[in-house]
Amino acid sequence: MTRGTRETTREHAEISDESTATTAPLISIKQEHGRPSRVFPTASFAGAVFTLSTNIIGAGIMALPAAMRVLGLVPGIILIISVAILTDASIEMLIRCSRAANKSTYGGVMGDAFRKIGRRLLQITVVLNNVGILTVYMIIIGDVLSGTSASGAHHFGLLEGWFGVHWWNSRALVLLVTTVAIFAPLTCFKRVDSLRITSTASVALAVFFVVITAGIAIFKLADGTIQMPKLFPHLTDLPSILRLFTVVPVIATSYICHYNVHSIDNELHRSTQIHRVVRISLTLCSAIYITTSFFAFLLFGESTLDDVLANFDSDIGIPYGSILNDAVRVSYSLHVMLVFPVIFFSLRLNLDGLLFHNGTPLASDNRRFASITILLLAVIYLAANFVPSIWDAFQITGATAVVCIGFIFPASIILKDPHGVATRGDKVIAIFMIVVALASSSVAMYSDICLQNRKNP
Repeated sequence: MTRGTRETTREHAEISDESTATTAPLISIKQEHGRPSRVFPTASFAGAVFTLSTNIIGAGIMALPAAMRVLGLVPGIILIISVAILTDASIEMLIRCSRAANKSTYGGVMGDAFRKIGRRLLQITVVLNNVGILTVYMIIIGDVLSGTSASGAHHFGLLEGWFGVHWWNSRALVLLVTTVAIFAPLTCFKRVDSLRITSTASVALAVFFVVITAGIAIFKLADGTIQMPKLFPHLTDLPSILRLFTVVPVIATSYICHYNVHSIDNELHRSTQIHRVVRISLTLCSAIYITTSFFAFLLFGESTLDDVLANFDSDIGIPYGSILNDAVRVSYSLHVMLVFPVIFFSLRLNLDGLLFHNGTPLASDNRRFASITILLLAVIYLAANFVPSIWDAFQITGATAVVCIGFIFPASIILKDPHGVATRGDKVIAIFMIVVALASSSVAMYSDICLQNRKNP
């Protein structure tokens, strides 16, 4: 075998029905020297970093300042870093088991460890998680463009602020236009790497949001118009203690990216690059998360809303404040629009696997591809018009699907260890992941129910 062949062939063969509609990425594969070889140009390292970073950053950044409001700065920053470390460990476990099993997808390695039921369970979980996350994206876009109401007060959206309240800038119509004019075209690509330009732009927009927010906060801090926020939570009674646990699923959701790691890995020039891609992406995203959370909480303090973008609808007390407010909201709403198709990629693939697990590859069936895309966009659009806030959506998905995809499933694969690749330390970490995930999710769901009952006696 030549050097060129060694570099372009991969050890990820799935030639069974797992590798068709059920689990395989939307790429064309041909046989070369008995092994699969991609027939399209390989993805760049930088493109993979930006694509995965886009997948991670998403909309979770908007809820993290509210998480700081609940936890305080010190526990909040520690928790962000801790979840990033656990995420890196779980992805490393997942990739290592994939290599040992010679599988090229998350569903493939789940199927290898737990057979058909494991693969199906993962697909159902990914579908539920991604529908929830993409619903959050649409909610944020609706909040930014058409406004939102919180605590009895209405926070005007950009279109309301610029043109006044009219029928054509209502939430339902604005989201419909966004879905048809922006999401529909971007979700028609059949390869993750096709989104590398929009992914790079989305990360740049997220950084722009962070820079503007930090600049505003530093200016006001130097001016003496704001003070340092609380460093630790104020615990006065049992509900205040329980509320701390509702933050864990929100932060866990902010790091979920496992379902797209294999798709990115399959398009890389060398399989060994994925570990560096993951670590660089997690480091970049953690820095953005910490910076945003700190400065946004510094800026708004206890008035920080569940969707911090909604805080940028009023006078912030600095020169050109209204222009900066609009810049912040426009930049992040565009970021969310560009992230949407990356998450949608794995959602469509997993739903197709559930419905047509014995069918031909989705990329080769344009009618099925279009039908599933339209169905999913319609469901997400309807959900975004009925779910009240991003905090509620994050808690639901974070306490259920996210902990399974990000921690419980990878840890379970390591504990099953069908190919004998796990060390004793791996299994200790896996048990820790499962215990923490189950405990935090259970308490979070319980505390959320208790808080809702107190609000609605």
